[in-house]
Amino acid sequence: MEKLLQRVQYANSLLCVGLDPVGDDGQVARRLAEVIDQTSEYAAAFKPNLAFFLSREDGVKLLRETVQRIPESIPVILDGKFGDIANTADHYAKFAYDVIGADGVTVNPYMGDDAIVPFARPGKLVFVLAKTSNKPTHSLQDVALTRGGSLSDCAASVARKLDEQHGGIGLVVGATNAEAVARMRRLTPQQWFLVPGVGAQGGDLQATLKAGLRADGSGLLINTSRALWQAADAGAAARELVEQINQFRPVVA
Repeated sequence: MEKLLQRVQYANSLLCVGLDPVGDDGQVARRLAEVIDQTSEYAAAFKPNLAFFLSREDGVKLLRETVQRIPESIPVILDGKFGDIANTADHYAKFAYDVIGADGVTVNPYMGDDAIVPFARPGKLVFVLAKTSNKPTHSLQDVALTRGGSLSDCAASVARKLDEQHGGIGLVVGATNAEAVARMRRLTPQQWFLVPGVGAQGGDLQATLKAGLRADGSGLLINTSRALWQAADAGAAARELVEQINQFRPVVA
C-alpha cells in the first residue's frame, strides 16, 4: 500500500492505466510499449488484464515483459479476478507476485477469506470484487440478504474486516452506478477502490468521484483501458483524464 500512496502523491494522479491488449501479437507488443511509455508520467498504477495475455501463445512471456517495462515506482495490479480455495490461491499468488512481479491483484471473494488472505502479503494490494461495472441479467451481487443489505454489501464488509487484520485490501467498485459507489464508501470509509467503468462502459466520472472520494481527496483508482489504447496519443489522453479527475478532488492542506 505504501508504494501506491507514494505514487499517488508524487504523480498527483488517481489514474489507473488498464492494459487490455487487442490485435495480433506483433502489433500488441509494440502498442503495449507505446502506451506504457506515453502514460507512465500520469499513471498512479497500471492494470494488465490477465485474460488478454493468456489468450496468446506466449502470453505469460509477454505479460512478464510488459510488467518489466513499467517503471518500478508505479504499482502493477494484475487483474486476474482470482477466486479459489486457499491452497490453490497460494499458487495463484505465487504466479502473480513471484513469476509476474505484480504489486497487487483482483480477487473474487465468492469462497470467502480462503480466496482472499493468501494474496494479502505485506506490501501487496488486494482488490476484492464487490459491486462491479457489468450489468448482467441475473446479478448475484444484488441479491438481498435476510439480515439486510445485498451480497455486494456483505463482500465489502468482509473485505473491510480482512483489511483491518491484514492491511492492503480494497474493493473493486464499478463507476456505472454512482449510488452503489456511495453505498460502498459508507460501508468502507477508508479503503481504496479500484474503479472500472468510466468511458466506454458509460460510467459518469464526476458522479463517481463525488460518491467515492474520501475527505482527503484520495481513495479511488479510476481505471481506463480502451480510451487510452485507442488514442492516437495515449499520453495526451492520460494527461487530460488526470486533469479532469483532479478538478473534482478537494484541496487538502
